[in-house]
Amino acid sequence: MKKLCLGTMLLVFITAVPLPTMAEVNISIGIPLPPVITFTMAPEVIVIPGTYVYVVPDIDVDIFFYHGWWWRPWEGRWYRSRYYDRDWLYYNYIPAFYYDIDFGWRGYYRDRHWHGHRWEYQRIPYQHLQQNWRGWDSNRYWERQRRWDVEKYQLPAPKQRQELRRQRQYEYARSPEVRKHEQWKKEQQRQSQVSPQKQQQQRQPQVQQPRQQPQERGQQPQKREQKPQAQQPQHSHPQEKPEGGREHKK
Repeated sequence: MKKLCLGTMLLVFITAVPLPTMAEVNISIGIPLPPVITFTMAPEVIVIPGTYVYVVPDIDVDIFFYHGWWWRPWEGRWYRSRYYDRDWLYYNYIPAFYYDIDFGWRGYYRDRHWHGHRWEYQRIPYQHLQQNWRGWDSNRYWERQRRWDVEKYQLPAPKQRQELRRQRQYEYARSPEVRKHEQWKKEQQRQSQVSPQKQQQQRQPQVQQPRQQPQERGQQPQKREQKPQAQQPQHSHPQEKPEGGREHKK
């Protein structure tokens, strides 16, 4: 009973360790993490009109919230975390929502105008965001009830949205930081492709020689077995010769 109790206690202790701390390991060891941003309190956010992307407006660094993740671009790379101030992990892609964001949102935020319309945005507390973002998304809260707090706001037509996304993608790709990171990624891919080829080239001479020799040795006993069909008791000798030959060469 004592051993059983100790075992269950150990099992409870192991399962009590937060799994994300063990699972969320940055596999890209060579990529640096963004600098830490200190918050005196949980940040408030605003929603970007036309999207369900939320952004922290009162800091110079772009920090977005989308679908339960906090997102942060830095030096042409993207990072995400379940927290707004720590545990950033490198994300090897550009988030799909990013090209739906107007890159001039900061100017519109300062002027309280969104493309010529009055923007009476509301500041959303952190806890309020955590409790409601799923319901807002599933119920399409912002376009049905709030209209993103923009006076007479209308969503762009689908073709216009696609054109805006292509334009923003082009502008983003021209950024010097993004170009530098893309070149780095291409170099890493080339190195990962070249190194296995070099290993195969080095291993091929060593692997081919022992493979060819057993085939030749295996063919010789077959020819000898076909010729002397009447001498059946002598079959044991060809079977022993390849073994003796191999030991000699070893």
